[in-house]
Amino acid sequence: MPLTGLPSPATGNGRTPEPRPVTAFTPIPDLAEAYQQAQRELEALKRDHRRVARKLRAEKQLRPWQVELLKLQRHLEAHRMRMIVLFEGRDAAGKGGTIRRATRYMNEKHYRVVALGKPTEEQRSEWYFQRYVAQLPAGGEIVLFDRSWYNRAMVEPVFGFCTEQEYEHFMLGVTGFEKDLVRQGTILVKLYFSVTREEQRRRFARRLDDPLRQWKFSEIDMQAQDRWDDFTTRKYEMLKHTGTPSAPWVIIRSGDKQRARINAIKVVLNAVDYDDRDPGLDFEPDRDVVLSDTEEIMLMEAERTRRGSFTS
Repeated sequence: MPLTGLPSPATGNGRTPEPRPVTAFTPIPDLAEAYQQAQRELEALKRDHRRVARKLRAEKQLRPWQVELLKLQRHLEAHRMRMIVLFEGRDAAGKGGTIRRATRYMNEKHYRVVALGKPTEEQRSEWYFQRYVAQLPAGGEIVLFDRSWYNRAMVEPVFGFCTEQEYEHFMLGVTGFEKDLVRQGTILVKLYFSVTREEQRRRFARRLDDPLRQWKFSEIDMQAQDRWDDFTTRKYEMLKHTGTPSAPWVIIRSGDKQRARINAIKVVLNAVDYDDRDPGLDFEPDRDVVLSDTEEIMLMEAERTRRGSFTS
């Protein structure tokens, strides 16, 4: 039976609905571009997720060692002991990052990070060690030098910021200065962070590409790669002539930042027989990361013999 005469479907208000407009199809090129954009955003999200996951794993690995550093601090405070840790090495070797992780949970009342800038004209006329002596720790305190008096052993002579005579006077006097510090009860730890030329170049490139890291890149950094060999020679002379039984250098291979940070903290902790040490932790430094100054000197000399010059 034909359905003629039946009323048209109506809306709730009794009116007949307007016919729906025909939707145009999205052009194929636009769909392809939208898909590619979605893929790019997905990859960016995956990278962010991996980065956050790595950061969380790293923080979890560091946590027990940061707890031990708090115990060390309490021990130094209780016994009114003085401690100095020197962080030396080339630019982008990982010194600053290690200091930040080591001090993240420390009691701010009992530690200081010292990073002295360019000396004034008045300071240049003083005894070289004078401005560093003003920063030495009191009893119960630990001072971490982000670069130290050893600026005169590497950075200053490489860039001509001191005379050759000033350099020679420093090299002759620094061991006696440190011997007096140690003899009078100061615990002195000297860390040298060692990075390869290729890894330094990669880290510099990352600093330049990242707006949040560009502030780290300086005029000095721009010349670091060109003056690599000069720095290497000065490094060798520094290790050979300023490492002593009472104040040896400890070399930290810092190509892997996380392993370098943990092992540097181990070296600091092992310098003091503090109370309540966690027996469940392995305090033995990783031999692939931590070397003595004697071992590093031997490796450098062997390389010079084999290649005719220092290249690392």
